[in-house]
Amino acid sequence: MISNPPDPMAGLVSRMGQLSPPLRWVIAARVKTLSLSLMPVIAGSWLAATMGAWRPDVALAAGGASAAIQVGTNLWNDAADAKSGVDGPERLGPPRLTSLGLLDPARVRQVAAGSFLVAVLLGLYLVSLGGWPIVAIGFISLAMGFFYSMGPRPLSGTPLGELLVIAFFGVIAVAGTVYLHGQPLIAPVYALGLIMGLPAAAILMINNHRDRATDKRAGRRTLAIQIGEMPSRIVYVLLILMSLAGGVWFAGCAASFIPAAGLGVWLSTAMLRTSISTRLNQLIPGTALFQILLLVGTMGGQMICG
Repeated sequence: MISNPPDPMAGLVSRMGQLSPPLRWVIAARVKTLSLSLMPVIAGSWLAATMGAWRPDVALAAGGASAAIQVGTNLWNDAADAKSGVDGPERLGPPRLTSLGLLDPARVRQVAAGSFLVAVLLGLYLVSLGGWPIVAIGFISLAMGFFYSMGPRPLSGTPLGELLVIAFFGVIAVAGTVYLHGQPLIAPVYALGLIMGLPAAAILMINNHRDRATDKRAGRRTLAIQIGEMPSRIVYVLLILMSLAGGVWFAGCAASFIPAAGLGVWLSTAMLRTSISTRLNQLIPGTALFQILLLVGTMGGQMICG
C-alpha cells in the first residue's frame, strides 16, 4: 500500500497552532523587524541632540507612533494578502497566521485599525508640538500603511516599494523627528535619513526577491519581478554597500563601522549565493541588525573622530 507524502502545509499549521495566542499575534505583527521604525527616530533624536537639544517626550511619542504604524501595516498586510491569495501553500517567507487560518481576518483588521488609532493619538500630541507639517506626515504615513496592501492597486505590488520604504522609513522619519525636536532641516538630516532608509529597502528586496514567482502569478509587478533574479541580488548588495559608505562618509570615521561592515559582507555574500528558498529568511533579521550596527557606527564615529 502506497502512503501519501506528508502535507508540509498541514504540518506548519499544526506546529503554529500549538503556539500561545499572544505569540501568534507577535508573529503576525512581525515584531522582529520593529527596529525599522524605531531606528530612524533614534537617529533623528541623536542628531537633534548633536545640533543643540532634544526632548525625551518627543522621542518616545515619535517612536511609539512609528512602531504603531508599522505594526498596523504588517497586520493589515497579513489579512490583505490572505484574502488576495498571495500567501498560498507555496509561500517561502515567514508564516502568515491569517492565511494559515490561525487568526481571524476580521479580528486582524480590527487590531490593525486599533494600532493605527494608537498612532493617531500619539500623533495628536506631536501635532501640538509641530503643527500642520506633522499632520501631513501622519496622514500620508497612515494612508501608505493602508494602501500598501489594500485598494484596487496595492503599492506592495508595484516597482515603487523600495523607494517608498527609503522615503518613509528613512528620510521622512529622520527629518520629521529632527523637526519635532525643534532643530533645522539642513542637508545632513536628509543624508542620515537616506542612510537609515537603505537597509530598510534591502529587507523589502529580500522579500520581493524570494517571492518573485508567487508574486508574479498573483499579478504583482514588484521591482524584483521587473529586473530579474540576479539584478535583484545585486540591488540588495548595493543597498547594503551604499548605506555603509554613507555612514562612513557621514561620521568621517571608518573604525567604528567594523561590526557593521563584517555583517554587511556576510549578508551580501549570502544574498548572492543563497538559492531562492526559505533560507533567505535568515537575512531579514540579519539586515535589521545591520541597520542597528550602522547607526551605532555612525554615532560612535562622531565621538571617535568628530
